[in-house]
Amino acid sequence: MSQQESEQSDRKKYEFRKVIEDLKEYEGSGTQLVTIYIPDDKQISSVVAHVTQEHSEASNIKSKQTRTNVQDALSSIKSRLRYFDTFPPENGIVIFSGAVDSGGGQTDMITKVLESPPMEIESFRYHCDSEFLTEPLEDMLADKGLYGLIVLDRREANVGWLRGKRVEPVKSASSLVPGKQRKGGQSAQRFARLRLEAIDNFYQEVAGMANDLFVEKRHELDGILVGGPSPTKDEFLDGDYLHHELGDSVLGKFDVSYTDESGLYDLVDAAEEALADAEVMKDKNLMQDFFKELHAGDEATYGFDQTRQNLIMGSVETLLISEDLREDVVTYECPNGHEERTVIDRRKDTPNHTCSECGEEVPAEDGEREDAIDHLIDIAEQRGTETKFISTDFEKGEQLYDAFGGVAGLLRYSTGV
Repeated sequence: MSQQESEQSDRKKYEFRKVIEDLKEYEGSGTQLVTIYIPDDKQISSVVAHVTQEHSEASNIKSKQTRTNVQDALSSIKSRLRYFDTFPPENGIVIFSGAVDSGGGQTDMITKVLESPPMEIESFRYHCDSEFLTEPLEDMLADKGLYGLIVLDRREANVGWLRGKRVEPVKSASSLVPGKQRKGGQSAQRFARLRLEAIDNFYQEVAGMANDLFVEKRHELDGILVGGPSPTKDEFLDGDYLHHELGDSVLGKFDVSYTDESGLYDLVDAAEEALADAEVMKDKNLMQDFFKELHAGDEATYGFDQTRQNLIMGSVETLLISEDLREDVVTYECPNGHEERTVIDRRKDTPNHTCSECGEEVPAEDGEREDAIDHLIDIAEQRGTETKFISTDFEKGEQLYDAFGGVAGLLRYSTGV
């Protein structure tokens, strides 16, 4: 995938994610919200026939209000389907329609059509409920890449997942392996034998945890990473304790000091080379470059205003945006021609504004509001700037959101801004 295609894909995913978040907020007073998933090999004419049949059957709904709302939603869907040719576009389409609660006992009829989702819709699905069906779309937007993680020494072990950019601890175990010192009156040989048996039993327990977790997903796994001190991890892998199909999926063994849950995160860091193509490492490398320039160089920018200014100048090489950023930018122009911007939470109402240049009041209704991310990406595209969305599922990704306002950039050259 080219850089341009990757950026378009990231932006499309963001736009879909934004629509899904809005859809999840809607509720119907009854089972009157209709969702239809249509694969790209499904003829539009057959979908229209299905919708027509559902419209007819909806006449049997006892509640007059629910009956009317469902039929209105189906009529709206049928109307939207006329805009498509024989088949849907690539990857299919999803249509959401229904009367949603707007407060005070009132409802609003909405219809949203999502064309060409990030992944192919596999089968036709009609769903009518008090909420829109968004889970299949959310699954499409989930981070890709699935790795099994194992960290162990002779005292404890932890097993979990690396899903895209997210480390998920799942299972842990503690061993009963005695220390190296002889106990009581046991002979040294007997003590050594019992200790080896305890180690073997613990390795079998760890392998059992891993097998239970990974075998079912073995065809989806991109690999397994094993970490711990030497010789523990070597003994574990050399002893063929893992299911034979999992053993073939081990990408490597890595030195890790801790074997509690934090060891899983250390393992991901230690396996950087093996995970070079994994999303989490791409994000981490970008944030490492950002912090390096922030502390030792001068080719980094952060915050909405500074980053926007650098974008307009064309000095931003890579725009970094937190995946958790949910803000709008409001542009105000006062009567004296001064233009200023305020960034606000997307869920809040537009505030009035006092011009910092002349003190004139600008009423909220005169503010031009738009999505802050769309605003920045539009400028980036005009300037040939690469845009990357950064996960908050690791420490420096969290810092981008919490400490730097969710917006930063790596510069082509120092600007002093």
